[in-house]
Parts: sequence; structure tokens; C-alpha cells
Amino acid sequence: MGMKTPISTSFNLPNGKEVVIETGKLATQADGSVVVKVGDTMIFATACSSREMREGQSFFPLSVDYQEKFAAAGRIPGNFFRREARLSEYEILTSRLVDRAVRPLFPDGYMFETQIILNLISADKEELPDAYAALAASAALTASDIPFGGPISEVRVARIDGEYVVNPGRTELQKADIDIIVAASLDDVMMVEGEMKECSEMELIEAIKTGHEAIKVQCNAQLELAKLVGDKAINREVAVTEVDEELLGKIKDFSSDKILTIAKGAHNKGDRKKGFSAIKDELKEHLLETMGEEYMDEKGGMVSGYFYKLQKEIIREMVMSENIRLDGRKLDEVRSIWTEVDYLPAAHGSAIFTRGETQSLTSLTLGTKLDRKMVDNALDNHYENFILHYNFPGFSVGEVKPMRGPGRREVGHANLAGRSLKQVLPDDSPYTIRLVSDILESNGSSSMATVCAGSMALMDGGIPISGGVSGIAMGMISDGKRAAILSDILGDEDALGDMDFKVTGTKNGITACQMDIKIDGLPYELMEKALMQAKEGRLHILDEMNKTLESTREDLKPHAPRIISLEIEKSFIGAVIGPGGKVIQEIQAETETTINIEEVGDKGVVTIASSNKASIDAALKRVKAITYVPEIGDVYEAKVASVMPYGVFVDFMGKSGLLHVSEISHSRIDKVEDVFKQGDDVKVKLVGIDKKTGKFRLSRKALLPRPERNGGGDRRPPRNDN
Repeated sequence: MGMKTPISTSFNLPNGKEVVIETGKLATQADGSVVVKVGDTMIFATACSSREMREGQSFFPLSVDYQEKFAAAGRIPGNFFRREARLSEYEILTSRLVDRAVRPLFPDGYMFETQIILNLISADKEELPDAYAALAASAALTASDIPFGGPISEVRVARIDGEYVVNPGRTELQKADIDIIVAASLDDVMMVEGEMKECSEMELIEAIKTGHEAIKVQCNAQLELAKLVGDKAINREVAVTEVDEELLGKIKDFSSDKILTIAKGAHNKGDRKKGFSAIKDELKEHLLETMGEEYMDEKGGMVSGYFYKLQKEIIREMVMSENIRLDGRKLDEVRSIWTEVDYLPAAHGSAIFTRGETQSLTSLTLGTKLDRKMVDNALDNHYENFILHYNFPGFSVGEVKPMRGPGRREVGHANLAGRSLKQVLPDDSPYTIRLVSDILESNGSSSMATVCAGSMALMDGGIPISGGVSGIAMGMISDGKRAAILSDILGDEDALGDMDFKVTGTKNGITACQMDIKIDGLPYELMEKALMQAKEGRLHILDEMNKTLESTREDLKPHAPRIISLEIEKSFIGAVIGPGGKVIQEIQAETETTINIEEVGDKGVVTIASSNKASIDAALKRVKAITYVPEIGDVYEAKVASVMPYGVFVDFMGKSGLLHVSEISHSRIDKVEDVFKQGDDVKVKLVGIDKKTGKFRLSRKALLPRPERNGGGDRRPPRNDN
């Protein structure tokens, strides 16, 4: 059996770079499989969907896993097992980008287990593969018979030197002041996520438009691939469960008015949940009484789903037609806010941010460079000195939930909050900064509460951020003709809306955003309106935060580690470290400090950390003594280290030099030991440095008055200065 003949299409990015999509060569037993090639970068994607549905399946079981093979970059994994292990945070975030883009495009009611696997199998280190992962996933689905309403694609849009660039290289991206990923179909933008350096709403929309134009080309290439694949790309028939209109009618007749009453009651989360649950229980009892056990045995399993669907429709109509929200607020009204800082006396900074029924307690910890987080991905090995962790325990929503560590949602929320705050951190901070947000209550928008609490904790801890950062979660409900934009959405509003998006920023502009758009054909004018309403909301929240703490405290907490930085000549790094680390270890042990040294360009940077200022001063003095560069003409207080027939060796400022017998006095000296002994103090002047050896020539004579030549007087040499 010969090699399989692949089918491929290609297109060019706006920068002229060619992208090839190939199928039919690898993994042909999968429902769909493709390889996306960009130069030396190759992403291999497969899509498989079960043809049988699990009994009682009530949600769409889709999984998306993106993993980078270390061999793609010519590396062996650095972990103990030397193999790819669980997904890294970067891989999880890339998986989430793809999942959020493709999930809405499967048919309503499609409950068949579906898996998309994406592997980076070859890599050019300059190419950022996360910008091509969704293209590969969508192409695999489009080339299969899995029912999928695509194609879609994603691109990265960056603004570099004022120009919008699609899928820039890794080095080029470092100069960007806007960095977003846009997902879209031929007609509609579906998702936006990224970070910015305080950009305006209109600048963000311009970046989104640039991305959508590039995506249209990529979608057409996938449609061309599907044509070449032929019958295999025709969607399989899926039996859609028909709606039982009779049962739905009975549910509407009994429940509609009751649901509307609860929806208009401006209840809190708990009471509202109990109210809807009570109506559903009454409904089941009513159906059992009026229709009998046999009817309920047959159709009782559909009641909860139909009830929830009706509840959603009624609430959506209430919001659009009457501008009434579940908790009684106006559409653009933010829930009540209270904040507090310095709540945790032992932390290096802390803040509580509470908005409505959502609460974050965020702590700040300051560490040294030794505490940095190592990121070891196939294409990227570096250290990060800013860490943000987000925890969402079950009690925050009144539930019992096992403590299993952060899931994908927690990783995603932490990433969004971290990107938001990173934009305002000082560039030259010597600290490793860790923020931990513990969500203690949740009713929507806990990631935005994390941003607000994190901003306040940084200011409480004395970190000189360039401005306070607030965040708001927005929602939208639309039927195509009417649209209600909701500020600061509840958890319930998130579930029933057509668009939810989170925007964070300072008073000067946006620092991060995350949009998920669930409706077709969202006009840019409506997106602009939503972003402007979000701006009003986040500025209001920032004003509320400023009532508690308006600017960064002038100093760190008394118990926080103090860190000072010192630049030294690169040639002195070895001297400070010493053989086998002996010198630096001695200084740390004797001064009770933590010292770190690293090369930065053509200099060495020494950081000294301690919560005790006297310890820092002592260590600094030691380091300065080692790295001091003497200059000819300088005068020093020195100590005799050893006595030789030809002079004495003396120590000064951490250095050693020879005071030759001829430079001790203006008078002749027969025996050096008659003048000096080991341990004597002596004042010397640096009179020369040997260019070849670097040895120092010192003189005591140059500091003594020259004797008068009168033919007489005492010619004996004087004793030492002491």
C-alpha cells in the first residue's frame, strides 16, 4: 500500500506568509484530521465525535486539548519523567481559546461526545502557534462529517509602531501595545481576548475589524478544502429531538406568571433560586395530579429542561421589553460596592472587594528573584516575576465541592486578571510579586472582582503601579431587533444572555478584555455602544475603590522584605560570588540577607533583600567593597596584612596592594619590620596601577611632608602612623 495522497489548500497572510492546510495524509481513521503549516511550524489537529449518545446526557460533552510536543522545538522535557505530562497553563489557555470559538457552532441539542486534539509537531520559534490552533481545529471539523456550523478561524492582531499587524512574530510582538486574539466566522465576530496598554474603545474595535478581514480569507480556504474532500465532508444526519408542544404548553400555562413574579421580585440570589425551584416542584406535582403517573413516567424527564427554557425566555423578554433586571437594577447600574484594605496584618498587602454578592479577598506577597516562577514550554523557557492565582472554592456559591486544585476556568480567570494588572506594574521592580485572589462569595464577575481587589492590594503593599485598575462584566440580550446591554451582570444573567464580555482598565484606557459573542451578526455600532457603557461602569467602580485607597502607599509594610539593586561591572560578578559560591554565601549568612546576581546586558545587577535595613546596609557595604574600582590619586585607610623585606602588603576597600619599602618614608629604611607589624593601620595613596597585572602601587611617603634639607636634624625613619 503506497503513501496516501494528501489534499491541500493554501492562503497568504496580510504579511505575505503562506499558510497551507493539508488533509488525507495523517490519522485518516479520525472523523477529521488536518495539518496546518506555516514555514517550519506544523499543527496537527484531529476531530472525533461519537455516533451514539450516552443515556441521560444533558449537556454537550466537548473537550479540546492543545499540546506542544517538545520535539517540535528540538528539546527534551525538563520534568522528572522526561516526557510531555499534563497540560501547562499556556496549553490550557490555548485550548480554552479554541473551545470558546467552536463550541457555539454545534447544533442545539447535539449531545454526542466530541474530542478535538491539537498537537504542535514542528515549530519555528518565531512563530506563535496559538494564533493557528483554532484554524487547525475548525479545518479538521470542516473536513469531517461532524455537524459543525463553521468554518471559523482565529488570528492574533497586534498594534506595533501604530500599525495593526496580523500574526506577528514572537520578537516583533514584544513591541506591541495591543495584543488580542480574534475569533470569527465569515460573517460574525465570535470571541475577542487580549491585553492592551491603556488603549481606547475605538482602537480596540479597529483591531477587531483588522482581524476579521484576515479571518474571512482563512474561512474561504477551509470551504475550498471541504469541496476537495468531497463526500467525507458532508455533515452526518443527526436526529433532533422534537419539542413536545403539548407538554410545553402545559408548563407555560401553569408556570409563566409565577416565573415572571419571581423574576420581577428583585430577590437576592438565594431567594430567587429557591423561588424558581419551588415553582418547578409545584409544576411537577400539578402534572402528576392532572396527567397521572403513566404520563409523568413517560415525559417527566423533560420537565426540568422545558421549565428552564421557559424561564430563560420569560426573563429575556422582561429585560428587553421592560428594562427590568432580576435584582431590580437599571440596565447600566452597578451593584453596591464596599472595599477594605490592610485586612490581613501579616500579608505584605491585602484588600477585600465586594460587589453585590461577589467578594474577593486578595493577598499580596513580595519575594526576591529566587521566588520567580519558571515557565518551561516547548517554545518558551523563561522566568516570570509577577504571579496571580485565583481560587474558587465551593462555599463561595454555597456548595460542597472537592478541593482538587485549579481547573481550566480558574486558570483562565487568573490569566485575564493577571494580564489586566501587568500593564500597570513598574518595569524595574526588583520584587517577585504574587497575588492570590480567594473568591469568598460569587454571583457573577468574580474575575473582575479579582482585578479590583488585586489593584488595591498592590497599592496597599506600596507597589508603585501607574494607576488603579478596575474591571466590569457586561452582558447583552437581543432578539435581532431589540438589544439590552447590561452592566455588571449577575451569574444568572450571564447564562441567559447573547454576549458577555469583561473589560478592565485604568482611567486612561483599557488594559485587557474578554468577549464571548453568542449571536450572529452583531453590528460594530452595538459593540461600540456596549464598550462605552462598560467604560462608564468601570470608571464608576474605580471611583468607589478610590474612596478607600486612591494611590499607592508611600512605603512598604514594616515586615515586607526590602530589596535594593546595585549595578556592578560584569567582570566583578565572579568575585562577588566567589569560588563555589563561598563569598556570596558568607555575606548572606553573616548579614542575614538574600542576595541575587544576574547578567543584564553588559552589566551585573545585584539585588539584596531583607526586612532589616541594617542587614541590607551591611551586605551592601560588603558588595561595594568587592566591586569598588580604585582610582589613581585616591587616599585610603589601610591595614597591614603581611610584612616582607621589600615592603608591606596592605588591605584597603576589599583590595590588596603593595606599599614598597621605597614608598614608606622619605628616609631610607633598612628593616621594614622596624616600621610596621601585621595589623597596623596606615594611610596610603594609590599612585599607580600596573596595566598588565592590575596590581596596585601604594605610597605612604606621598602623604608625608617632605623634610627640609638643612644639613642637619634627625634622619631616622619615623614609626608608623599609630
